[in-house]
Amino acid sequence: MSKDFEQMESSNDSTNATIHAVSDPARRVFVQGGMAALATGVLAPWLTGYATSAQAAQPLFTFKSIPTAMTDAVVVPDGYTAEAIAPWGEPVGIAGNMPAFKADASNNAAEQAAQVGMHHDGIHYYPLDGSRRGLLVFNNEYTDDGLLHPGGMANWSAEKVRKSQAAHGVTVIEIEARDGRWQMVQPSRFARRHTAASPFTLQGPAAGHSLMRTAADPAGRTVLGTLNNCASSKTPWGTYLSGEENFMNYFDGGDALDPHQRRWGLRKTGFYRWPLHDERFNAVKHPNESNRFGWVVEIDPMDPTATPIKRTALGRAAHEGAWVAVTKDHRAVVYSGEDARFEYIYKFVSRDPIAPGGAKANRELLDRGTLHVARFDEDGTGRWLPMVHGQGPLTAANGFADQGEILIKTRQASDLLGATKMDRPEWIAIHPQTGEIYCTLTHNSARGAKDMPATDAANPRQDNVMGHIIRWKEAADFDAPTFTWNHLVLAGDPAATRAEAKGNIKGDIFACPDGIAFDARGVLWIQTDVSASAMYKGKMERIGNNQMLACDPRTGEIRRFLTGPTNCEITGLTWTPDYRTMFVNIQHPGETPSERSDPEQPDRYSRWPGNTAGARPRSATVVIRKRDGGVIGI
Repeated sequence: MSKDFEQMESSNDSTNATIHAVSDPARRVFVQGGMAALATGVLAPWLTGYATSAQAAQPLFTFKSIPTAMTDAVVVPDGYTAEAIAPWGEPVGIAGNMPAFKADASNNAAEQAAQVGMHHDGIHYYPLDGSRRGLLVFNNEYTDDGLLHPGGMANWSAEKVRKSQAAHGVTVIEIEARDGRWQMVQPSRFARRHTAASPFTLQGPAAGHSLMRTAADPAGRTVLGTLNNCASSKTPWGTYLSGEENFMNYFDGGDALDPHQRRWGLRKTGFYRWPLHDERFNAVKHPNESNRFGWVVEIDPMDPTATPIKRTALGRAAHEGAWVAVTKDHRAVVYSGEDARFEYIYKFVSRDPIAPGGAKANRELLDRGTLHVARFDEDGTGRWLPMVHGQGPLTAANGFADQGEILIKTRQASDLLGATKMDRPEWIAIHPQTGEIYCTLTHNSARGAKDMPATDAANPRQDNVMGHIIRWKEAADFDAPTFTWNHLVLAGDPAATRAEAKGNIKGDIFACPDGIAFDARGVLWIQTDVSASAMYKGKMERIGNNQMLACDPRTGEIRRFLTGPTNCEITGLTWTPDYRTMFVNIQHPGETPSERSDPEQPDRYSRWPGNTAGARPRSATVVIRKRDGGVIGI
């Protein structure tokens, strides 16, 4: 999620180095010259798996690029089809409880809890019958209360709060290819919702900690709800990981904020007005409740009876998501970024190897291990700094009584360790052949502003509105303490009048990279999220609607594959095992520049996907296939 809410967090006032302060032009602008130009020096150790000549490599994709667009539709290349399924409000398929969506938004909270949630984000496919039938699990990040309720925010009530909470969280549906089309299976024994009112178990070192205990949960081990779920991933043992991102926007902090709350961006008044009718989001009365959010959530899609788990060993953050690599000795390494200005990138290394037997055999795998935070050095190398109680500055004298407190106060611990402040780390993807790790740094409009870190010759992007993609290679294995790094691409438009917005793209222009994922062939798919408040004007005038592009990391070529409806975000990407069906999420079509719709004009900007006058636009999943039944992209 790459939005600039009025309350978008920028709470890191530490003096740690920024990624721009340690960047070097020779490493930064290399995508134009291809990988072959970097076969010597610092990058040589991590080019294994690439052709020695980029020009000799066979193309990874053959589709014809499509132009930018400003239409209220999903557009894909010739030879492809795109159909919407599972829109917000569709019954998920719970037997005996399948309330139909009401176009005037008059469904109540109980009905919404049995329907697909709002604002689809990260998504993954779990096969039940190969590429013909499976489960889709996807995040429902947040709500536009102007669309969600009749009358929007007017006459705000406890029922509206409950409905908003019911539209958050994670959706699990069953789908199958039937009569030439993908359709939801209703009812399904797998279908369910995990909402902002569902029970979640806390596990790991911070579970039961004094900072996690509340009046409603004196043991500090059970949390009601997950919220602002953004990116997601599928683990090697078959579970689903979801990140809790901008959770502080839900809390009211009043006038007296302690340093811990300020460091996490708590403000006097939140964005959602939940505390008016749900006291636990009043941080004055319940100061520990916010500590129970900002975790990576693990869900077993195949077991509807299993309570989801918040994994505290992975650290607390405004998590975009979490992605798993596997070491040579079969331990799990979980990478995550924190989507907030000047925050950090993390790596967790499990103590134990992944056990055979799937989710149940690995129920405690992510509870034991070591969390690290990244420091990027100016010579193109970097180091993972362990976040272990008693090591270095992470002591009781500096405010960390134990390991649990380090994990609850991950930001403060990272500040003390001297980690590198980043430009809003979003999604992470791991190359299936080379093991390189890629991360989108979506943008940072505070770059160079008053009292904020300034630009430098290495990355001259004051008011960095375009964003870029960084990548690194671990020194020996995924658990290595050191790595080498560079930038893949700086997003932008070469026709921009402002030099900092031009970028260095080899191919089709884009801005604000957000979602990324690799397919099995090594194509990096890039999704964008330019805010509705910035679209179609100024530096974004030629960018058009948000889009999805394909990148060949060997050559740097970037080619536009999809454009979305008006003011939407393109986010979330998964495939069937045969790669002949692609699922992409369309979030908040018709988003307003204020981030909240006018209930009197719900279709002011978009009518997608129904295209009916006066209808509310609805987030949905798009199913993409080739007309000839072939593999996507080829």
